[in-house]
Formats: sequence, C-alpha cells, structure tokens
Amino acid sequence: MSELKTQKNDGDVLAFLQSVEDPQRRSDGLSMLKIMEEVTGEQPVMWGPSIVGYGSYTYKYPNGKEMEWMTTAFSPRKQALTVYIMAGFAGYGELMARLGRYKTGKSCLYIKKLEEVDLEVLKELIRESVKFIQERFPNNG
Repeated sequence: MSELKTQKNDGDVLAFLQSVEDPQRRSDGLSMLKIMEEVTGEQPVMWGPSIVGYGSYTYKYPNGKEMEWMTTAFSPRKQALTVYIMAGFAGYGELMARLGRYKTGKSCLYIKKLEEVDLEVLKELIRESVKFIQERFPNNG
C-alpha cells in the first residue's frame, strides 16, 4: 500500500491562504480560518499542500493499519471552497435544509461563495461533525 499524500506538516497556513489566486476563494479561506478556530478551539495545521485541518484522530482499518487524519478541515479549491465534514451528511438533514447553496460529496461540502450559506448553520454542522468524530474516536488529539 502506498503512503498517503495528505499528511500533517509544518506548512504556513496564513501564507498558503494568502497565496490563493482567486480573490473570492482567498477571502472565503481567510473567513473559514476564523470560523474553524472559533468552532473547534484548535489551531490550524496544513495537511498536504492545500488542506487546512483542525484536530486529529487515529483511524484504524479492519486490517489493523492505522492512519492519522484531521477531525475537520477546509480547502479553498479552484472550483469551490471545500469543507471536510468527516461524519458525512446522513444525520444532518435538518441543518442541510437550512444551510443555503452547496453541493456535497461523501464527506465534502462544496460552497461556491461563503456568502451563499448561513454561517451559523455552517458552524453548527462543523460543531456536530467534530463532536461525532470525538465521540467515535475518543482519546485522540
């Protein structure tokens, strides 16, 4: 099995966000930096070259292999701001109905413009996802 590319590193979070070319993504990324710090109480850490993560936990595969992963994260991608909701979206129908304009993948929330979502609902979604991960993977950092 090859080594995972997305790993925690000592990259400069602010420098990364300020280097984002698209002004909308850069602005939304800087806003998410504040939102995530407020919601998680964690300091941001770079994961790979382009993901800003908060907290971490150890995931254990059925075969016994372990992997460290971020509890929640975001990335100002070219197509959309991506917010990583590690718990997925299945249990959050009521919150998702009130969130605003977005698309989802398995654990990715894609937001074209942060102004198109209700920030209080977004904060609650992040808070609930972090709580889910912390309860499922206790004793992690």
